[in-house]
Amino acid sequence: MNTKLHAVTDAKGRPLRFYMTAGQVSDYTGAAALLGSLPAAEWLIADRGYDADWFREALRDKGIRPCIPGRKSRGKAVRYDKRRYKRRNRIEIMFGRLKDWRRIATRYDRCAKVFLSAVALATTVIFWL
Repeated sequence: MNTKLHAVTDAKGRPLRFYMTAGQVSDYTGAAALLGSLPAAEWLIADRGYDADWFREALRDKGIRPCIPGRKSRGKAVRYDKRRYKRRNRIEIMFGRLKDWRRIATRYDRCAKVFLSAVALATTVIFWL
């Protein structure tokens, strides 16, 4: 079983929201699911998997400026703040902290509900450390 975890963090890299999808599902599904529960923010920094015109427009409608590089297959290049994009490492650090928990890194739980519960427990601890 393969799953993909989509996350929203604050500026300090603390986890705020999670959504889990099947591993073969596009990142757009996770983006659409988390869009309605995004906290108030000035910027949203995401990787190339979330590059879609509808997602950028939805963020702008919420008053959030996207910092998402364009996919390599995109015809017209998209402008983004490269200096700000370097701060995306904070979410990667959060995922690294999450994988310090052996149960999550090795994905012992076959049931998705139990796995997401373990992730919720770990993120509660990570948020306060």
